[in-house]
Amino acid sequence: MILGGMLLALPARMTAADAFYTIDLSSPSVRANLEAQGGTVLDDGPDGSCCVRFTLPAGASDRRNLTAAIPLNVGPLQGARVALTANIRGDGIIGLDPAKPLPGYLGGKCQLALETANGRRWLDARALHGTFDWRESGTLGGVPDDASSASIRIGLENATGTIWLSNIRLRIVQPKVTRARPSEIALQAVASAHTTLRGFMSPQTYREKDFADLQTLNVNAVRWQLYQRANDPTPYDTWFARELDDLDKALDGAARHGLVLAVDLHSPPGGRLPDRTMRMLMEKPQADHFVAIWEEIARRFKGRPGLWAYNLVNEPVQNLPSPEGLDDWLALQVRAARAIRNIDPITPIMIETDQWSSPETFAWLKPVDVPGIIYQAHMYWPGEYTHQGVRTGQGVADGKDTALQAIPYPGELHGAPFNKEALRRYLQPVRDFQLATGAPIFIGEFSVIRWAPGGAQYLDDLISIFEEYGWNWTYHAFREWPGWSIEHADLPRDRDNHPPAIEPTERMQVLKKWLSLNTRPPAP
Repeated sequence: MILGGMLLALPARMTAADAFYTIDLSSPSVRANLEAQGGTVLDDGPDGSCCVRFTLPAGASDRRNLTAAIPLNVGPLQGARVALTANIRGDGIIGLDPAKPLPGYLGGKCQLALETANGRRWLDARALHGTFDWRESGTLGGVPDDASSASIRIGLENATGTIWLSNIRLRIVQPKVTRARPSEIALQAVASAHTTLRGFMSPQTYREKDFADLQTLNVNAVRWQLYQRANDPTPYDTWFARELDDLDKALDGAARHGLVLAVDLHSPPGGRLPDRTMRMLMEKPQADHFVAIWEEIARRFKGRPGLWAYNLVNEPVQNLPSPEGLDDWLALQVRAARAIRNIDPITPIMIETDQWSSPETFAWLKPVDVPGIIYQAHMYWPGEYTHQGVRTGQGVADGKDTALQAIPYPGELHGAPFNKEALRRYLQPVRDFQLATGAPIFIGEFSVIRWAPGGAQYLDDLISIFEEYGWNWTYHAFREWPGWSIEHADLPRDRDNHPPAIEPTERMQVLKKWLSLNTRPPAP
């Protein structure tokens, strides 16, 4: 069916739990539409099936993109969690500047594009780079209630090479969650919620001076990372044993300096696949190892002064369903939480949500049946503001990308106001979950790059929302990469050089204002 000159993919099967759209590449009208947008439909897919091919030859830098847009009926998708999948093959997919690595979301393109009240949103199959044989790729994510349009985009973006796609489909994996009326217990919990813990993510290695300086800043909570760098050749179990010894020192130091630690398993066993999906969601030995790790942590550290919570895993990502018999991102955390509860019935346990702990995923989250759970979100929205100049020239006055200008806050973004109310709307799924369940909320990470215009106001507006809702929080990060540091100058905009601040930065002053509200020892 053609709608407004574009292909409308009709549902092949529609039920409340398993509706999906398929792109029928054998249809003459589909073929004509895709070829009008630069694709070539041919019988070159897996087992001779129909596929669509997009090619931009190397050196074709005069054209940045070659993509086809396939509009969808957004109505059945609103409020649902969906999976976009395809069989994909690539040949020589590289960026327009071969010297620069492609971000995961650029290169080969298989994307669900959405228009919402908060601007555009994209769900991308990631790491479609280089040369690879046919493989299933995809993305899982949610469609906001207020989505006004949706389309599937396929092809090449900011890249040259060739991509083939077959068996493209969009499936509803979870219908919209309807919240029950809050219980009296939930209402009382929300009414009594107030922020008591305020601090930073950890410097990753215990140093006594860091904890002494955090105490001077009136910090009372630290999200302590167990983090293995990607280029660390140390075997995982050897690294993990070393991290636990360091955590032992950190807990002692926390008790001396009036701090409590949330122990964050930042690097799960098995690491991540190229599309950033956690390998333990796809491989049983890694999943079992994950549970065993948490049993070891609980046995060794339960009851220790300075221990606040077990943070099961940092920023889960799952872009394809788990194989038969394996747990998904939430079920595996629940399994680990129950294993911990068999050892330690008291220490709180933190669960993070799919797709990098993004606030949107709370719209599809249901409370788990384990006592003492804290639900954690991370806040880097919008990434093009908070991360400007981190991986691109956006916001960096270095003469390399003069077309990319700095993004200010407050202001306008994608034609919509970019201000405190926009931040509040983006966080609304977390607030709705809290109001419906009474569950405690923790913002484990939030930040803005040091040179972003209006960064101090952005942080102040965010923290004021956290405090209004009674959420605990830790800023990312303390003495980690200086781009996020409040101890380094707000300017200049320079990715490679980070001058220490001579006077307290505006961002430092904002954080000190809110940290001054802390009590010591930390309130429960």
